[in-house]
Amino acid sequence: MQNLRNIAIIAHVDHGKSTLVDALLRQSETDLGRLGEGGSMIMDFNEIERERGITIFSKNASVRYGEYKINIIDTPGHADFGGEVERVLNMADGSLLLVDAQEGPMPQTRFVLKKALAMGHKIIVVINKIDKANARVNYVVEKTIELFIELGASNDQLNFPIVYASGRLGKTGMAPELETMKDVKPLIEEIIKHIPVPKAEINETLQMMIVSLAYDNFKGKIGIGRVTAGKMKAGQMISVVHRNGEISKVKLTTLMVFSGLGKVEVPELVAGDIGSIAGIDNIMIGDTISDGENPKGMKPIVIEKPTVKMIFGVNTSPFAGKEGEYCTSRNLKERLEKELDSDVALLVQPGKSADEFIVSGRGELHLSILIEKMRREGYELQVSRPEVIFTEEEGRTMEPFEDVWIEAPEKYSGMVIQKISERKGEMRNMSVDNGTVAFHFFIPTRGLIGFRNQLLIETKGMGIVNSLSAGYFPKIQGLESSPHGSLIAYEAGRSTAYALLSSQERGVMFIAPAEEIYEGQVVGQSAKAEDLVVNVCKAKQLTNFRAKTDAVTDDLVPAKKLTLEEALEYIGDDELVEVTPKSIRLRKRILKNALRKRID
Repeated sequence: MQNLRNIAIIAHVDHGKSTLVDALLRQSETDLGRLGEGGSMIMDFNEIERERGITIFSKNASVRYGEYKINIIDTPGHADFGGEVERVLNMADGSLLLVDAQEGPMPQTRFVLKKALAMGHKIIVVINKIDKANARVNYVVEKTIELFIELGASNDQLNFPIVYASGRLGKTGMAPELETMKDVKPLIEEIIKHIPVPKAEINETLQMMIVSLAYDNFKGKIGIGRVTAGKMKAGQMISVVHRNGEISKVKLTTLMVFSGLGKVEVPELVAGDIGSIAGIDNIMIGDTISDGENPKGMKPIVIEKPTVKMIFGVNTSPFAGKEGEYCTSRNLKERLEKELDSDVALLVQPGKSADEFIVSGRGELHLSILIEKMRREGYELQVSRPEVIFTEEEGRTMEPFEDVWIEAPEKYSGMVIQKISERKGEMRNMSVDNGTVAFHFFIPTRGLIGFRNQLLIETKGMGIVNSLSAGYFPKIQGLESSPHGSLIAYEAGRSTAYALLSSQERGVMFIAPAEEIYEGQVVGQSAKAEDLVVNVCKAKQLTNFRAKTDAVTDDLVPAKKLTLEEALEYIGDDELVEVTPKSIRLRKRILKNALRKRID
């Protein structure tokens, strides 16, 4: 075990974590196989991760450097995937903290770093992207020290080594001079020097906590975790201590360890190493693998509770079943249950009917990624507006709050303060640097729903929002959801440019000409706070006179196509988002205009 190191990588979204891991893998003595041929960001091999440029799912890899083996755990950088973070940090003995040389420590860094410090991890700070023109290394180091103190780091943790890097160029060094750097070897040597050797209780009773799951077409369900005590061999009878306390005995068929980006079969797994086991069909995250004769369970993983919930339902629009492969409540139920196997931060409960499920998660992004995965797999569904989850404590209603950091050009500072105040936010700090204003607010999670989209519009796309859960506090009174009016389709049919030309005077259109629509579909946002029914299928009356056709298309404003996140933030309590593999549509819960008026 003296030649083994287990390390997690912590960073804010887009601070170069996956790029630096690429450099470590490529410059080590490791066989990457076919995955190494995929260009950059080889750790982010999930399609959604590549598109968004963020790490969503934790991944394992290993690096060979001489006689040393370094297990690398790539952690998600967003707080909404905290369920993933909390589990995988248990496998590591230390962490690399990546910080952008210009931006410094950012909010999402705080979340994962706080967890790592609480676990007693030794931290190596990597100041990345020093090749940036506006890099300010001394400022970033000062801010990093302040963050460690604020998060309650011990004296030993405060005495952290600093490595300077350019992940993009694949270079690291002990000084911030790029011209003196050659490769990533200085970083690897610091890992070997400072990250402690895994605690190896080889002679104790076998214990291995399953913290992640994978699936193989030949081997079936694979459990991933770190052997904390004892050792196991292929073909051995072991006990599985499930989270509910039940114990079952099974025979291990295959043991594997990580090599590069893949897995290789081994005859034995010993304490300290991170590995995978196959042959257990009903294995779940949080289960303990222990001795067959003398099973000994481990303390279960504590996961923070969900803060946001949505209703997932069977698609009931007139277009149901036309674009998706899986459309029934049975399909939906099976898919959500499958997600629960690998996502312990998710909660699924039955809804008011057999066609609805209440799905709770750690945030809007957490749930929207699940919806995006489902639509790419061929599922059709409709989802409601995100709602916060209230709790009762000592007779008081409590709701989740968040610490929010907002960056925007200085000219928008008045607007930001006004919008946050309307949402019952409280300013904690404000600073101005080079024409950019940075705010720290304390705000109810309810007030944040729908705000990100609004900020992007108001700041012409230049506003940045980062948030972290601050816990539950007494419910704020008088906070209403942001009112908006929708433009609603009058009848089913195909939209025309002629009708859209007059409808666009009423607000912002979400549809283009020649799109199939149905009655009750939300086709735009009204300029007023009230809903308005519009006829977007009306055709121009034909005459015997030749008309100039380009007059219509020249004046037609291009439709605003909403992304899934924008659609979820936009909809009101009486609206739904219809999600299919090909389309994202907005609709009213009650589609018939006459029936909706009668209820109102």
